[in-house]
Amino acid sequence: MATRRPAPPAFVCSECGWTTAKWVGRCGECQQWGTVQEQGAKTGLVRQTEAVAPSASRAARPITQITTADAPRRSSGVGEFDRVLGGGIVPGAAILLSGEPGVGKSTLLLEVAASTARTGRRVLYASAEESPAQVRLRAERTNALHDELYLASETDLATILGHIDDVKPDLVIVDSVQTVASGLIDGAAGQPSQVREVAATLIRVAKDRGLPVIIVGHVTKDGQVAGPRVLEHLVDVVCHFEGDRQTALRFIRALKNRFGPTDEVGCFEMTGAGIAEVPDPSGLFLSQGAAEPGTCVAIALEGRRALPVEVQALTIESNAPNPRRVVHGLDASRVAMVLAILERRAGIPTSKLDVYVSTVGGVRFTEPAADLAIAVAVAGSIRQWSVPRTVAAVGELSLAGEIRPVTQAPQRRGEAARLGYQQVVDDRSKTLRSALTDIRARATDRRPEASIPPF
Repeated sequence: MATRRPAPPAFVCSECGWTTAKWVGRCGECQQWGTVQEQGAKTGLVRQTEAVAPSASRAARPITQITTADAPRRSSGVGEFDRVLGGGIVPGAAILLSGEPGVGKSTLLLEVAASTARTGRRVLYASAEESPAQVRLRAERTNALHDELYLASETDLATILGHIDDVKPDLVIVDSVQTVASGLIDGAAGQPSQVREVAATLIRVAKDRGLPVIIVGHVTKDGQVAGPRVLEHLVDVVCHFEGDRQTALRFIRALKNRFGPTDEVGCFEMTGAGIAEVPDPSGLFLSQGAAEPGTCVAIALEGRRALPVEVQALTIESNAPNPRRVVHGLDASRVAMVLAILERRAGIPTSKLDVYVSTVGGVRFTEPAADLAIAVAVAGSIRQWSVPRTVAAVGELSLAGEIRPVTQAPQRRGEAARLGYQQVVDDRSKTLRSALTDIRARATDRRPEASIPPF
């Protein structure tokens, strides 16, 4: 009887999970050096002699016989967070939350933990970066104290698993995966092999017990989640928490979601008492005064949300050979293109002017739908007429001066109507020249004894 030859050892890249039958110095997938390590002969497919029959509870069944009654969504108590997750937290879900340092990840998750505890479900908050006393001080400031919220300050994975066995929580939060280490893997916390092992263990516990786990992940200087790329493949949901440190506004969006859409956005505001939800942020990006020359409102789209954003422009005559172009909150290259279209297609000179263009409230509005609002704001600043507060502009400009349609235009117009805008100038005006003429008919001239130049 012929004997079965043992399976060759497998070598796995600790950075991206690429597998090869022999050792190589450089990963063939992510091109990293020194990350390919031997995992042993039992890594990979299970050998025929070691195959184990599945238990009755895990036996393969027709998909039509599988129900979702055992996986109902549970609210976290924070509506904006639930919106991004698709309606709530699914039992057994592994959620990765990333964000820049100091943006408020820990503050947000402490609020999620306290809100979940107030619903009667027990929460374990394992912080590997702060002591329990430090977390308690922040909880007192943000009113996040509750008897069902348990705190632990641990950097050892086995100890955290022991706390899970003792506390028996309904939700586990680990802050963060880069600061927790497993004793089964060589190397310090934060190394790719450690991050992969810690994440895989926590995910396995989540799936086996139906216990949702939220993991905090650090980001690199280019905004990517630190550690191996396989980390983002292992988890069910990847959320990114972002915001400008100069403003109090914060956004959370899903980059990956196995249980819901990825086009939802949650809005929060950082305050002295913690973090607060902003269910209707429509008025945050509009100035409160009367309409002035050089302003125009556009309807931006954040996920499924349509938000009015005010674009402001200021133009000053310049004697410099290269006039200044200062842009904040918008795409500088698109602003330069819009200025060229204004001069060439609408007859409004911009090449000898210093142009400053910005959004209100620190919001970033980089989609092409901002083109028409930028053009109207700059034209209003140059001609000194004010666009009424009841008029909004949405449209992408082509180099020929045509207004192109934008995505989800009906939703944008519906939000504008809800907020009281009586007219939305968009691709129905066909060209930039006709749109400016239409808006100019409604505008208020702010120049004394000024004539109205034709477009």
